[in-house]
Amino acid sequence: QQIDLGTSRLVDLTHPFNSETIYWPTSPSAFQLQQLAHGDTEGGYFYAANAFCSPEHGGTHLDAPIHFAENRRTAEQIPLKQLVAPAVVIDVAEAPARIRDYQLTLADVIEFEERHGMIRPGTIVLLRTGWSRYWPERFEYLGDDTPGDASRLHFPSYGADAARLLVEERKVAALGVDVASIDYGQSRDFRVHRIAAEGNVPGFENLTNLDELPPQGAVVVALPMKIERGSGGP
Repeated sequence: QQIDLGTSRLVDLTHPFNSETIYWPTSPSAFQLQQLAHGDTEGGYFYAANAFCSPEHGGTHLDAPIHFAENRRTAEQIPLKQLVAPAVVIDVAEAPARIRDYQLTLADVIEFEERHGMIRPGTIVLLRTGWSRYWPERFEYLGDDTPGDASRLHFPSYGADAARLLVEERKVAALGVDVASIDYGQSRDFRVHRIAAEGNVPGFENLTNLDELPPQGAVVVALPMKIERGSGGP
């Protein structure tokens, strides 16, 4: 699929990294920006530079397969064809409005395919729950804001049966979602992460602006920080 930048509309699917960036409740740290220089120099020109520190997993970021499966790909090993690929958007935003812990079902995927055609191998699947409207309000976005406690989180995401169909049968390139995890908030066994990771399928979490994409026809360009041996990256 060719991209004509002269006629295409570009949509940013990421949240900026700053002091409000949401991380998993058990993360020991968050995004930090340290100013190293900002001002006029002795040479008479302006100069600015910063240092930053961040966990791999937080904000809009990549989950590499190694995150949940031993001996699977680390961040720098993911082929570009899984990061730059045609995309479909499965929109279930109406369901989470009624059921906060909604999980994408097998029936949801089949219904999508009946309308738009079978999802092709190498496609990036993006799940729109509408949850990005809560960013960066931690309590609304995660369902709980207790530091260090991930047991009371409530937000929608993929269900295991739907993920298994997409990963094992449709052979998708990646799974993405506009919530904090490709598993729903109350998950204890992270089955979707494990299914995706076992198939060397990366995940994109904390996306935004999925409402601006069509159900099919978009192309995703996702180039996370290439951290050698990383389990993910911004």
